[in-house]
Amino acid sequence: MEQGQKENETGRKRRIFSSIFPQVHDFEGMLAEQAERTLEGVHTLVIWLNAETQEEPRHLDEIEEEVDQFRLRMEDKLIQSFSTPFDRQDIYSLSRQMDYILNFSNETAQEMYAFGVRPDGSIREMGQALLLGTECVALAVKIMGTDKRRAEKLIHEARGAMRDIEEEYIRSMASLLHTDDAMAALRKREIYHHLRDAGRALRNTMDILHNALVGLP
Repeated sequence: MEQGQKENETGRKRRIFSSIFPQVHDFEGMLAEQAERTLEGVHTLVIWLNAETQEEPRHLDEIEEEVDQFRLRMEDKLIQSFSTPFDRQDIYSLSRQMDYILNFSNETAQEMYAFGVRPDGSIREMGQALLLGTECVALAVKIMGTDKRRAEKLIHEARGAMRDIEEEYIRSMASLLHTDDAMAALRKREIYHHLRDAGRALRNTMDILHNALVGLP
């Protein structure tokens, strides 16, 4: 059977299954809402990084807590639901990896404030690339059920942003290793690592999202 025929057959089976066991919860809608809140958190981080002075990032902490509670409620619904729009493991993993993006964004700001680290050009550039990639992911999650072609294009754009984070991380670490202030370098190294980890969570989110797109009819 050709690939196109297999996809059509898979889609037909999904529609039959859904008609027998209709969905109770709008998981695509819930993922889109989480993606928007994740984007809000990353945007808050970037605004904070570009401010003249960095106040305690309480608002970012609040967003993370709200999204954590939202995600836990969605997980409860996922456990209770018999039918889902795509693989339930993909739904869970997509939600979890988006959560990691927000977690690492918050940790970046919290530790910068606690350690007294001022944002430099590399930190701001990685933050901006993370924002661009998260914007692409948030829109791709929103349209994944209605416009697969555009969602695929957005994933490709997000991968470019992720590569920018990795490249800037290498450049910034190479520069940091040549500094004479070991303690300052150690503090800043932690911040670079958090932003790189946020970028890797972005990459994992894109991989799971792409896998889910492939499985959609």
